[in-house]
Amino acid sequence: MVRGRSRRALALLGAVALAVALGGCGDHDGDGSGDQDPGQVDAVDAPELGACRVLTPEDVAQPTNASRAVACTEPHTAETFAVGDLPAELHDAAYDAGELGAYAYQTCSQKFEKFLGADESTVMRTVVSWAWFRPSEKAWDDGARWYRCDVVGGGEKSTAYVDLPQTAAGLLAQAPPPDEWMACVNGASVNAAPKVPCTEPHTWRAVTAIKVGNPDDPYPGDRVVEVTTRDYCSDWVGSWLGYPPEYDYGYTWFHEEEWKAGNRRSVCWAATTA
Repeated sequence: MVRGRSRRALALLGAVALAVALGGCGDHDGDGSGDQDPGQVDAVDAPELGACRVLTPEDVAQPTNASRAVACTEPHTAETFAVGDLPAELHDAAYDAGELGAYAYQTCSQKFEKFLGADESTVMRTVVSWAWFRPSEKAWDDGARWYRCDVVGGGEKSTAYVDLPQTAAGLLAQAPPPDEWMACVNGASVNAAPKVPCTEPHTWRAVTAIKVGNPDDPYPGDRVVEVTTRDYCSDWVGSWLGYPPEYDYGYTWFHEEEWKAGNRRSVCWAATTA
């Protein structure tokens, strides 16, 4: 935690965090914890669009998933909102190639916005996130080249996921989005605890996601991104709070890996219980 002084206020700055979409979407080895469907374990054909499952953070940490689908009318923590074939230029890529993660970030994040009915700023401030999965290594060797994007009821620091509604389609389409699905933190700083719904007790609220670069811009370096984020968030949070004489704010910014994957936004947090 770093302390600084803005033009108008004492600022409490959140530490750097990595993007969930790259760090928590199946780029690690290990066994999932879900009830597996033998027919899906080494499936060459793409999974079913709209299927619901009971996934855990441990499942999401794996590169592939064959958890048994459940009826979406039953309790579930995940829903498949996009499936498709990887582009031809990735068919010869290694199973764990970074290019696959970059493609998944761009593809799933864009489809995630449309599925939830929200813009990029809103989806970066929700307690739900997305995970992506690829075929098993055996299926990959047999020629499978599909991807699967699931919305899940939690984020990178979640120890457990919450149940989703029967479908998460249009979950954030209401203006403003329901606090039940928006991100707050109950801790000393924005990185001190997992995100919680803003309907729960909290000390920080994610109030906007500000743009720090254009799609074709080269990565300007950690220092430039952090300073740009700090200055924007200082002004934006002050405005959001009505320009009080003193206020606390936080920010979450990202690194070159996420920039290369397509992220150009940082998140601003206000110290507030409202």
